[in-house]
Amino acid sequence: MTFAEGCGVDTPDTGGFEEAVARTAEADVCVAVLGDRAGLFGRGTSGEGCDATDLRLPGVQGELLDALVATGVPVVLVLLTGRPYALGRWHGRLAASVQAFFPGEEGGPAVAGVLSGRVNPSGRLPVSVPREPGGQPWTYLQPPLGLAGEVSNLDPTPLYPFGHGRSYTTFAWESDATGAEITTDGSYEVSVTVRNTGDREGAEVVQLYLHDPVASVTRPDVRLIGYQRLELAPGERRRVTFRFHADHSAFTDRKGRRIVEPGALELRLAASSADVRHTARLTLTGPVREPGADRRLRCETEVRETA
Repeated sequence: MTFAEGCGVDTPDTGGFEEAVARTAEADVCVAVLGDRAGLFGRGTSGEGCDATDLRLPGVQGELLDALVATGVPVVLVLLTGRPYALGRWHGRLAASVQAFFPGEEGGPAVAGVLSGRVNPSGRLPVSVPREPGGQPWTYLQPPLGLAGEVSNLDPTPLYPFGHGRSYTTFAWESDATGAEITTDGSYEVSVTVRNTGDREGAEVVQLYLHDPVASVTRPDVRLIGYQRLELAPGERRRVTFRFHADHSAFTDRKGRRIVEPGALELRLAASSADVRHTARLTLTGPVREPGADRRLRCETEVRETA
C-alpha cells in the first residue's frame, strides 16, 4: 500500500499531483479520499459559518480526481464531508463512491471495513447527492412542479436520490399489493417479500412512500412514512408488512386544520425515493376527518420469515 497527499483540502497548490498520479499508475486500485475540513466561522470548508457558493469539491480536489481517473486505474472515491457535493462530473467513471460524511473517531475502521469487504454496506442517503455544482442538496419532499418537466429548462433530478444505497449482494422483491378502498378512518396492510439473491449476507432497507396525486393544498410528491431493515443470509427471504392508517395521509388545510381528506392515494414500496418496486393504489372514502391528539404517527411494521 502506498500513500501520496495529492493536495490540501482547499488550497490551490497542485504540486502533489505528479506523485499521486505516479503512485496511482503503479497500483491495482486507487482509493481517493477527498472532502472537507471542519471548522467554524470561515475557518473550515464545512461547519457553522462555513458556506459554499456552489457544490464543487473544495480547492483543486476535483482536478486531482480528474487526474487520478485519467490513469485508467479503478478509482474508489471516499468522501469525508459535511455536505453532499456534486458528483455528476465523474458519473460512470469511478469504480465506486463511498459517502462517509464526517464519520467520527471510529470512522477509519468503519470505512476500512466497507472498502475491504469485511462489512457489507447498507447505509441509505438521508439527503440527495446533486448532479451539477449549481444544484442544491435536493429534497425529495418537493411538490410535483419541483420535478423535471416543462416548467423549467433545468433538470433538478439528483444524481443519487434520498434513500439511495448500494450493497455487495443483490435482492429480489415480490409483492401482490394492488390496493383497496378504505374509509378516512380506516387502515390497509401492504406487504413485500424480499430475498437475498446474492452469495453473501446483506441488509436491504424496504421503504414505504406515500403519494397523494390530488389534494386541496399542494402536497409533497412523495413522503417517507415507514421503513424496515432486513438482514438476510444468501437465499433467505422475509416478508415485511406495513400497517398503513389513513391518519398517515393527514395534512394541514388552508384553514389551519389537520385533516384526512377522501380521494386517491398511492403507497409505494421502494428501495429509494426514486426506485419504486411495487405500488398499491388506495381510495379513501367518507367525510373529511380531523384526527385528534391520539392520531397515529408511526406506520407499524411486522417481519415474518418465509419458506
